[in-house]
Amino acid sequence: MIGLKKECCEVFPIIVPNASFSLKTVNFYLVKQENSLSLIDAGWNNTACWEALNTTLKKNGFKLSDLTEIILTHHHIDHIGLVNRIVSEHPIPVYTHPDSIPRLKRDKDFLEMRAEFYAKLYHQMGCGQVGEARVAYLRKAIVTKKDEAIEGDISAIRDNTLLNFQVINVPGHAPDQLAFLDQRENRLFGGDLLIEHISSNALVEPDSLGNRIPSLSQHIDSLTKLLELDVNLVFSGHGEPIKNPSALTLKRLERIEAKGDRLTQLIQSGITTASEIAFVNYKNIYYEQFDLVMSEIIGHLDYLESKRRIEKELVKGVWHYKVLQK
Repeated sequence: MIGLKKECCEVFPIIVPNASFSLKTVNFYLVKQENSLSLIDAGWNNTACWEALNTTLKKNGFKLSDLTEIILTHHHIDHIGLVNRIVSEHPIPVYTHPDSIPRLKRDKDFLEMRAEFYAKLYHQMGCGQVGEARVAYLRKAIVTKKDEAIEGDISAIRDNTLLNFQVINVPGHAPDQLAFLDQRENRLFGGDLLIEHISSNALVEPDSLGNRIPSLSQHIDSLTKLLELDVNLVFSGHGEPIKNPSALTLKRLERIEAKGDRLTQLIQSGITTASEIAFVNYKNIYYEQFDLVMSEIIGHLDYLESKRRIEKELVKGVWHYKVLQK
C-alpha cells in the first residue's frame, strides 16, 4: 500500500471493506513522523482489520513493535477494535478524550447511569415497548460485554496539541470525538465528523452527570468549525478521503436544516411525539435501527426547540411537541 508521503509526515491508510453497505469501509491510519509511528483509530476487532494492519505495516517496512502509540478519535466499537490485541502484544500508550475513558473501560456505574438515562428518555419520547426492549439490552450488556473493556492504561488528551497534531474537539457524532489536524499539510483526521457518502449521525448521549447532551447542535458547531479550518483533505473513518471538504460540509449543514423543516411540517400536521415522528419518517427502519433513528429525531427536536421553532408539553409522562407561531 502506497503512503501519502510528505517531508515530515507519511500517512498509510488502512481501508477495510465493511459488511454494512451504509458504511462501505472502516478506515484507520498509520502515521509516520520523525520519532513516532502512530495508529489513529483501530478498526473492528476482527480478522480482516488485524490482517490489514499487519499487511500495511509489512508492505511499508514496519513491524507491530514499531508502533509508538494509538490515538483514538472516539470510543465507538468500529474505531477501537484492535486496541487490546495490539497492546497485549506490544504495550504502548493509548490516547483519547477524557470522556472516552468510562466508556472504554466499561465503567459499571457510568453504564448503569447511561441505561437509566435512556429508560427515562425513551419513556418521555413515547417509545413504549420498543424503548423498553432497547434499555433491557443495554442493562444486559453491562454484564455480557464487560470483557470488551479496553485493558491497560489510557491517557486522557487534555492539551490542544499531541505530537505534531493540533487537537480539535468535534463532538456531535459522539460526545468524545476529537479530530487531529496536520497543520503542515492542512489535512485532518476527522473520525466520523464528515463521511463522503452518508451523513454522520449525531447520537444522543448523557454527559457524566446524566444530562442530555445537545448532540445535533454540537454536530452543527463541529461542522462549522471544519468550514473555518478550510482544510484540503479529511481522512474519514469510513469511505473515501474527502478532498476540499467545504462543499460537502455545506451540503450536510443544508440537509440538517431541510430535515428540520420536514419534522416541523409533521408536527404541524398533528404528529406530536418523538416516537410517532420517527415512525412516520422512517417506517420499518424505526424498528430495525431504533437507537439511531431516535437519536436523529430527538437531536433535531432539541435543535428546533433551541431555535424557538417548536415547544413541548409533558402529558402523562410523554413529551408532545407543537410548532410555535411566528
